[in-house]
Amino acid sequence: MKPARTVAQAREVQERLRARIVFQPPRGFAPRRVAGGDVAFDNTRNLAFAAVVVIDLETMETVETATAVMPISFPYVPGYLSFRELPALAAAWKRLREQPDLAVLDAHGYAHPRRMGLACHAGLEFDLPAIGCAKSVLYGEVGELAETRGARAPLLDPKTGEEIGWALRTRDRVRPVYLSVGHKMDLPTAAELILRLTPAGRYRFPETTRRADRKAAELKGLS
Repeated sequence: MKPARTVAQAREVQERLRARIVFQPPRGFAPRRVAGGDVAFDNTRNLAFAAVVVIDLETMETVETATAVMPISFPYVPGYLSFRELPALAAAWKRLREQPDLAVLDAHGYAHPRRMGLACHAGLEFDLPAIGCAKSVLYGEVGELAETRGARAPLLDPKTGEEIGWALRTRDRVRPVYLSVGHKMDLPTAAELILRLTPAGRYRFPETTRRADRKAAELKGLS
């Protein structure tokens, strides 16, 4: 991704890249190595601590991790998270020995005011299927959602009514996560994979997110 130094430049990049998003997984898509990424920040030292954790989807074991530390190159501006996080994530990603089959980001993808969240950026940057699985809504409105694990409801653009993602319940009677397409993905496939990454509904968030978040925090604490 070409670095953007201003919000105006970042917006231009988002609008230009949006047309490249693919809304279907590759033919015969059967991911085994699933990567999660997270970035912790130390604003005092102006450092970003990125971690990528790769999980075997069949065994749920961690098979590889990679980390990177680098200066923060873009300020915190809502809607432009990828320009703050992706440089460090990409640096960690390059240190993986083997390319994963899928990326799951604790962020939005298409469910974004300009339809170009971090999960879209990452999918395009790494050229692989990507899912945005966020903890809260950035943009959109959600209808009624049943209380049982696996329940889902559309996330709609309040201005146009376009379906831009789904709310997905990963545990009974626990707040949902919010799914959207990153790249080379569709919502039904994304929901199936996120439910596999939250086995037996033990945790609200997928194992990729939980492990990457812990690794990034450890890296920050040790640095």
